[in-house]
Amino acid sequence: MALDGIFLRGIVKELKNTIINGKVDKVNQPEENEIIIFIRNNSKNIKLLISSSPVYPKIHITDINKENPIKAPMFCMVLRKYLKGGKVLGIEQIGSDRIIKFTFSNTDELGFNSIYNLYVEIMGRHSNITLVRERDNLIMDSIKHVTPDINRVRTLLPKLSFVFPPKSDKLDPYNSNYDELSLFIKDKNVIFDSFIFSNCFTGVSTPLSKELYIRYKDNINGVFQFFKDLDSMDSFYLYKKLGKFKDFSPTFLSYMDSYEEVIYSSPSKLISDFYFNKDKNDRLNSKSSNLQKIVNTNIERCEKKIRILKDNLEKAKDKDTYKLKGELLTANIYSLKAGLDKIKLQNYYNENEEIEIKLNIQKSPSHNIQDYYKKYNKLKSTEKMSHIQLDLSEEELQYLNSVFTNIINCDTYKEIDEIKKELIETGYIKYRAGKKAKETPAKPMHYKSSEGIDIYVGKNNIQNDYLTLKFADKTDTWLHTKDIPGSHVIIKGRDISQVTLNEAAILAAFYSKGRTSSKVPVDYTFVKNVKKPNGAKPGMVIYTTNNTIYVTPTAAINLERVG
Repeated sequence: MALDGIFLRGIVKELKNTIINGKVDKVNQPEENEIIIFIRNNSKNIKLLISSSPVYPKIHITDINKENPIKAPMFCMVLRKYLKGGKVLGIEQIGSDRIIKFTFSNTDELGFNSIYNLYVEIMGRHSNITLVRERDNLIMDSIKHVTPDINRVRTLLPKLSFVFPPKSDKLDPYNSNYDELSLFIKDKNVIFDSFIFSNCFTGVSTPLSKELYIRYKDNINGVFQFFKDLDSMDSFYLYKKLGKFKDFSPTFLSYMDSYEEVIYSSPSKLISDFYFNKDKNDRLNSKSSNLQKIVNTNIERCEKKIRILKDNLEKAKDKDTYKLKGELLTANIYSLKAGLDKIKLQNYYNENEEIEIKLNIQKSPSHNIQDYYKKYNKLKSTEKMSHIQLDLSEEELQYLNSVFTNIINCDTYKEIDEIKKELIETGYIKYRAGKKAKETPAKPMHYKSSEGIDIYVGKNNIQNDYLTLKFADKTDTWLHTKDIPGSHVIIKGRDISQVTLNEAAILAAFYSKGRTSSKVPVDYTFVKNVKKPNGAKPGMVIYTTNNTIYVTPTAAINLERVG
């Protein structure tokens, strides 16, 4: 969900209670489209983060520390010149739109008190941050320069007059009524569906519009009361599943019932957590995209090979027919005459059946017989080799699927690097010689069950081998999803309870390809029953004397991770 005007209203309210009358201590610009203003107020240090990123524009209080460039960008220097040491006089949202105006007072270069307005526009790729001197409405600078070539109507350059973005013709939900809404719907021919409120009101996103439609489609007047009541509410909702954040809202979203709901009292904290999670996942996906492509290409190659091998085995089912025809022709060679294109012979395995056998008129009877035996022997050989290759290909496909699952489940760059190393060792990536820095391998994840029992989870196949074959004792319990790529899980100790077993099984399901499913089958047995075949790829094992438990993996996030 994009940061809409209604959610921004909650952030503005929080900022008014936090930084008004505060003093600007310093200004940093850690990234191209992002500034952090340090404000001292009521003996507290507050960091206000403002981002005009085209992907994730945002504004919120933050506690995250970011490294600054050695040389400050020009916009940062301008903000330091005019805002450092200044006082925060006011914060205002323009209507219910995604524009926030910060007002600062400070002494200018001539020693006179001046008022400066910092306009923050949260508008997707058009997002911007602009510093304007109030007395003459002059732009001091903006984080993104908008030249006449880009926008002839609204140019944003230093020393030009500041012009607001074109005003929306939609209604302000806080300053309109039922009659105005009815007239707007009629004049604009707005369709009465789940998009109606985002199509009629400024600041209302599609997810919020959908919720309002569910609640008030039979009582439109209730929408206006909703907006009045919303200002007095201090709960903000984040929705996530399997550790990944899906959406957020200033109100409860009933249609998100399949997601886990987390309630925040601070909208800044919610936005900070949400976009940190999004940014982290985007960066990990970007770093792992080449690995995913390599693994996917090999998965497709294996699947194609398996289809061809299965087709060969299907054709090989007819091999005995060619052998039978060769035998019948051999037994009746005395009745074969040159120039025949076919012949009907009695099947001596079934006296009531006659078989018609095609012959090549260009060949002698003995050559025709040899052709049938050759076809039989070729199919027999193909069948034998196809069985061998099919087993190898299915084993390789199983391995590649486990690697792909491990890539998707990566939480750190180090884990991605270890999987890359694994793919180099298994020959899927060419090794490039060069100076190698000493690496400290990532450790398997360490959880504590609700009973305090140690549970370990491998995040890649190298870790899986280490856990199962070196780390675990023979009497420890080993778990893995049944016929589903995933992590090896080890429960330390003997005589474990059903509670701990169930929690470990949840972890095994969570860190597998079945993490979005329910009732995932998880096999478990003692480590002594798990063996690694000679020549098997990393993480590939066989096991016996196992039992199976069925779990739903969503509960894994509630377990305590200690390492």
